[in-house]
Amino acid sequence: MSRRSTPPVPRHWGDDDAGAGILHVDMDAFFASVELVRRPELRGRPVVVGGHGRSVVLAATYEARAYGVHSAMPMARARQLCPAAVVVPPDHAAYRAASRQVMALLHEVTERVEQVSVDEAFLDVTGARRRLGSPRAVAQHIRRRVRQETGLPCSVGVAGTKFVAKLASGFAKPDGLLLVPREATVPFLHSLPVSALWGVGDRTREALAAWGITTVEQLATADLRVVQRAVGQATGAHLHDLAWGRDPRAVEPQRQEKSVGAETTLERDTADTRELEAHLLRLADRCATQLRARGLVCRTVGLKVRTEDFRTLTRSRTLPVATDVGREIYLVARELLAASGTQGRRVRLVGVRAEGLGAAAERPVTLDEAVDDEPAARRRAEAVMDAVRARFGAGALGPAALVEHPDERPWTEPVLPSDAGGRAATSPDGT
Repeated sequence: MSRRSTPPVPRHWGDDDAGAGILHVDMDAFFASVELVRRPELRGRPVVVGGHGRSVVLAATYEARAYGVHSAMPMARARQLCPAAVVVPPDHAAYRAASRQVMALLHEVTERVEQVSVDEAFLDVTGARRRLGSPRAVAQHIRRRVRQETGLPCSVGVAGTKFVAKLASGFAKPDGLLLVPREATVPFLHSLPVSALWGVGDRTREALAAWGITTVEQLATADLRVVQRAVGQATGAHLHDLAWGRDPRAVEPQRQEKSVGAETTLERDTADTRELEAHLLRLADRCATQLRARGLVCRTVGLKVRTEDFRTLTRSRTLPVATDVGREIYLVARELLAASGTQGRRVRLVGVRAEGLGAAAERPVTLDEAVDDEPAARRRAEAVMDAVRARFGAGALGPAALVEHPDERPWTEPVLPSDAGGRAATSPDGT
């Protein structure tokens, strides 16, 4: 789902999929595609999913992308590039429902499904050959079923490793399939620019270019010591392995989330503590809702603040007892804000993150809770809010403290969970 521009690559690398049992299924422009299913009259038009003011683009149809619009772009810039775009506000409940439907379909194919974000997953289909056929046949089966049962398009990469399968799905977009046979892995990789490799951002690309390395082939054939001198020992060794197609990671059906959170870009920069605390309350409520939906509790609360000069600071605190209660998360976030040193400075973004996750069922009941029923009562009250929202919509019920200023509520940008390796989950746009 990378938004980087990539040169054309051959769409056919051979038909032998005997050693290519790894699939990467990636939904195309996921949020935008869900909106088109709900609003078919918008098909063929440039559609952008996003909020108002200083929010960012969550997804854009390929008609909008033709104008240069892409996910994470400021909405103001997107409107400038594509004045005719139809802007649709995000409906995260609908996207989660669609994601659950797609993932359920994938689990019918094989138990070895590793979901890496709301709209992408790896599958190991080695064990599904006898029932469904070759990996390529399984990929075609998945694309057909997803389209028939959800109306949504997806692209699938088929390869011998996770890394190459993910690259292949990107080159298969939109709504396509690309098989990279095991014996074609190295030629496929060596046809790409070095920026195609995981871990090569702008700074790494520039550091490699300073040593004359601009393609994956040049990286693969370079002396490892030169690569390590350019980007460091660990990174250099990792990139050198990827350049030769060496990726031993298996599909992991059980991925443990490390954190969940939410953040919001304010409509206007502000130093008003009360206004910032109101945002924290709303964000803490969203974090707690995500925790309860996943049956999780957190041991650490994190705060993110970006000031008007674009300086970003983070603070965190570990709790004595794990929680999934929004009020408790909010109180810690408020204390972190007070101790952040931002008083008097105007803030443009705030975020709250729940970290150190564990299963709620394994959370011990403390002596204080056994004596004082107030924490349990709060938990029950917030669970009731979850039930009401599930039936009547996310805006049906919320913390009373937020009712005072309904017109000041900004759109809140979601922050995807981080995986067990600490990597942020991929952007939900589905490029």
